[in-house]
Amino acid sequence: MTNKESKGCLHQIKKIILWFFVLQLVYIVLCKWIDPPITITQITNSFEGDGLKRDYIGYDEMGRNIKLAVMASEDQLFAEHNGFDMKSIEKAIEYNEKHPKKTRGASTISQQTAKNVFLWQHGGFFRKGLEVYFTFMIEKIWGKERILETYLNVAEMGPGIFGVQAAARKYFKKDAINLTPREAAMIAACLPNPKKFTVVPTSRYVNKRANKIMQQMNFLSGDGAIESLLK
Repeated sequence: MTNKESKGCLHQIKKIILWFFVLQLVYIVLCKWIDPPITITQITNSFEGDGLKRDYIGYDEMGRNIKLAVMASEDQLFAEHNGFDMKSIEKAIEYNEKHPKKTRGASTISQQTAKNVFLWQHGGFFRKGLEVYFTFMIEKIWGKERILETYLNVAEMGPGIFGVQAAARKYFKKDAINLTPREAAMIAACLPNPKKFTVVPTSRYVNKRANKIMQQMNFLSGDGAIESLLK
């Protein structure tokens, strides 16, 4: 390849990278108002035979209980941090160094939303790096309410079941807004591994975890920053 051809190839690569950056930025902005049409995880589940059950709903249709339950379960500092819980990350790193065979995560709701909407479930440092970028962007562009709304619409809550409305209809034959605190806690309890921890029939883990989540829900209820997200 000649020097001229090398420069031309490099120029084309730069153009592709620039267009990729512009397009993903446009998609991030659009998703502030428009629900993601599909995610990589949803596509993967369909190909693996789990199907795709989802029903996107608006923030006001989700109800107080499920919002409080997922914050109590997944990210109690969600209303306060900038997308990353640095103390939890430090603790997770320290734990993982001492227990290399049992890893512990520290992903916030913002990070999980970024991963669920824009990325894939597994991967190494490359995916983690992208996750940091997308988390930063949605925190700046979307804001907390939109992040929580999107998370509750796209998170997997059972094999092939995405979003709280689909989960509420599947497990309790009701809309998400009508979930009781206990029902919301049960759905939140399955989130670490929704294919393994079953809501109905209720696995031992979900039953035990739901009790702890309800305690944390009572603890968080009344907090000013949390209450502002529960309206």
